Amino acid sequence: MTTKLHRTYYPKADEVAREWHLVDASGQILGRLAAKIATLLMGKHKPAYTPGVDMGDFVVVINAARIRVTGRKMENKIYHRHTGYPGGLKETALKDMLAKHPERVIELAVKGMLPKNRLARKMLKRLKVYAGPEHPHQAQNPKPVRLD
Repeated sequence: MTTKLHRTYYPKADEVAREWHLVDASGQILGRLAAKIATLLMGKHKPAYTPGVDMGDFVVVINAARIRVTGRKMENKIYHRHTGYPGGLKETALKDMLAKHPERVIELAVKGMLPKNRLARKMLKRLKVYAGPEHPHQAQNPKPVRLD
């Protein structure tokens, strides 16, 4: 009597087909938008998802300056960074961050939703965020993504 062994499919890094997705952030809530972008970057939307293999796609986010937040986060949410010098802790409110660097708000939100390892740093390089409606990735023909 012979038994047939079933083997689990494990995708190789060179077998991954990457797609480009276009996300319009205007009117979207920051946290919900970041969660969906993180899913696309990790590749969890693909049937062959494997945590140890970088399966994710490229994501282009436009209109980053037009995101929404709920509650009083616009005044109360504070971003912290350190200059590296003693006493160099800098604090910036979300309202000021959106005025100066709206791309950074989405990048930091998505970064917090990715795993904390070198694979996540590689995934974050595939995130392209732009404050306005224009982006230089027309040649890649990104597919628009509905986030309803």
